Amino acid sequence: MLENYKKENVLFLDIETVPQYSSYLEMPETFQKLWDHKALRIRQNETEVSEDLYQRAGIYAEFGQIICISVGFFHDQKFRMKSFAGHDEKLLLEDFALTVGGRFFSKNWSLCAHNGKEFDFPYIARRMLINGIKLPVLLDQSGKKPWEVPHLDTMDLWRFGDYKNYTSLELLAAIFQIPTPKDDIRGSDVARVYWEEKDLPRIVRYCEKDVATIARIFLRYKGEPLFSDEDIEIG
Repeated sequence: MLENYKKENVLFLDIETVPQYSSYLEMPETFQKLWDHKALRIRQNETEVSEDLYQRAGIYAEFGQIICISVGFFHDQKFRMKSFAGHDEKLLLEDFALTVGGRFFSKNWSLCAHNGKEFDFPYIARRMLINGIKLPVLLDQSGKKPWEVPHLDTMDLWRFGDYKNYTSLELLAAIFQIPTPKDDIRGSDVARVYWEEKDLPRIVRYCEKDVATIARIFLRYKGEPLFSDEDIEIG
């Protein structure tokens, strides 16, 4: 499994997203109406209303925003991580694009995330276009055949063709005896921690733990030894 992928040529990543506004009432009227239409499609019962459902807006690129992208890669026997985080989404996306389009601009490199094909990769691409940022080669799928897209997905790899299957990062970590990345907050807590507690550093730490877990699961898939926390360098 993954024999053709060298760990040194994989950029592991995870993103954290939140609704663009702190509450439904803070949205411009135009977007309130658009969210009302969206809410009708995603509600699970007739008692759920647009205002209550807005806490889930962060998972949709049209109504959410990225507040953190953490990446990691193997180099010189270390797992090196860097986070792009802040309240200015355009600035953090520009910094991320510059990094991905620079050092990692190579057809030999691949991106790897958990559920990345359905969430992280398209979400980043959509928010870049919304912010007027040119897509890095590693994210631009236009004109490419499916096997030419350099994207790996630890959840997709675990499916083995069973597309009914969904396996969380936390569950994969448990079955492979990897420390859980969910020992503080979970994805459902991110919007609250950001808008109410205003604790972005806590969210960044959570995102970085997810990246380290994704890399360790990748190593399990390859049958290679794991790295320790002491082998992680951040910065």
